[in-house]
Amino acid sequence: MKLTPDASTGYSIHSYGADWITVNGERHTGSILLSADKGPRTWNCQSFESLSPSHFAELLDFKPEMVLFGSGSRLRFPQPHWLQSLYAQRIGVETMDTQAACRTFNFLVAEGRMVVAALLLESGKP
Repeated sequence: MKLTPDASTGYSIHSYGADWITVNGERHTGSILLSADKGPRTWNCQSFESLSPSHFAELLDFKPEMVLFGSGSRLRFPQPHWLQSLYAQRIGVETMDTQAACRTFNFLVAEGRMVVAALLLESGKP
């Protein structure tokens, strides 16, 4: 799906498919971390099953007020203990499938929210 980006000077998601995301004209085929002012950055996880607390602790580097977790091709919720480092800093987490997270990211950035998207792309999975 192609999205129409706002007239923002930061990073935004321009389009996405089942196993790719385009950010500011650059196509990504692996999991990424993204904020309006930092990103995209490779997120070293290839599957939902490989996630751990350390993957979510990485998000603290962005200093977000909110995290959008795109859980892959379908909605899957992270284990609560994976999110403890975020909760300890009073950072909210919203979980949705990755394509929904792509659509939501641009809206939140346009509102001036300090949001980071953790977008899981699992190649070869439906």
